Amino acid sequence: MESGDVMPLYKRIRDMREDRDLTQAKMGEILSCSQRVYSNYERGDIDIPTSTLIKLADFFNVSVDYILERTDNPETNK
Repeated sequence: MESGDVMPLYKRIRDMREDRDLTQAKMGEILSCSQRVYSNYERGDIDIPTSTLIKLADFFNVSVDYILERTDNPETNK
């Protein structure tokens, strides 16, 4: 990491997206937002709305706490 670079706030959504070979544009379609907005989510430039966090958690079948890195356990408590 170079000086001035900021670690993405939502690193896990980028990692999960890449693991499924999905583009940011495709994630934008899934979440009903633009690629630019989705990119801003990944970089942490804007906070992800709660409803979108829930959509992401449901799509990737993980907990919201996992996305927010509050736990390393991806399982949901349904």
